[in-house]
Amino acid sequence: MASPQCCANPPTLSPAAGEGKVVDSFGGLRAYLAGAQESKAAVVLISDVYGFEAPNLRNIADKVASSGYFVVVPDFLHGDPFVPADADRPIQVWIKEHAPDKGFEEAKPAIAALKEQGVSVVGAAGYCWGAKVVAELAKANEIQAAVMLHPSFVTVDDIKEVKCPIAILGAETDVMSPPELVKQFKQVLSSNSGIGSFVKIFPGVSHGWTVRYDSNDAAAVKNAEEALADMIEWFNKNLK
Repeated sequence: MASPQCCANPPTLSPAAGEGKVVDSFGGLRAYLAGAQESKAAVVLISDVYGFEAPNLRNIADKVASSGYFVVVPDFLHGDPFVPADADRPIQVWIKEHAPDKGFEEAKPAIAALKEQGVSVVGAAGYCWGAKVVAELAKANEIQAAVMLHPSFVTVDDIKEVKCPIAILGAETDVMSPPELVKQFKQVLSSNSGIGSFVKIFPGVSHGWTVRYDSNDAAAVKNAEEALADMIEWFNKNLK
C-alpha cells in the first residue's frame, strides 16, 4: 500500500513547463514530447503520482532528449494527478482509480505509435508509481531497456519475470522499496545471466529524490543529476 513518503514533497505543476511540446493524443494519450521525432531510439518516461506536468520531470525529459532520444511523457493520470490537500481522496482512494496495471495497458498503444513513426528501440523509465508500469512493460517484452527509480509496488516476483536489461536506482531511506528489498532485486537479477542489470542504492537520499527535489538545494540537485546520468548511461548502453 502507498505510504505518506510516496507523496512527500509534491511539485508545483506547470502545464507550460519544458522546452518540448504537449500534444492532445500520442497513442491515445495527451503527452509531453521532446527531442527529434525522426530518432530511431525513443524513451517513455512514466511519472509518479503527480503526473506529467511536473517541471522536474519535463526537465529530465529534455535532458534525455538532448542525448539523442525522442522522449514521450504520457499523461497516464488523465489530468487527475494526486492532490495531497484533497482530504476526500487520500492516496489509498486515489490509487484505486489509477492502478499501475491500467497505465501498463495504456502504454502499449503509445509504444505502438512510436514504432509506427519509425522508432526501432524503446526504453522506459518510471518514477515511484511509474516504476510498476515499467516493470509490467519489461515483463511483457514491450521495451528494450528499463529503468526504475525509487520504485513503488514492485515485487521480487516482478523482477524474476523481467525480459530486458534493467537498472534499478533505490534510496537509502525508502518505505516503498527499502534497501533490503532493492538488494533482493539485485540478487534475483545477478542470478539471471541472460538479463543485463545495474542496481544502485543512493546513500543519504529518500524516496522521490530523483524527481521531487528542491532545485535550490545544491546537494539534492547533485544527487538527482547523478541518477539522471546513470539512467542516460543505461539507455546509451542498451538502446544505441
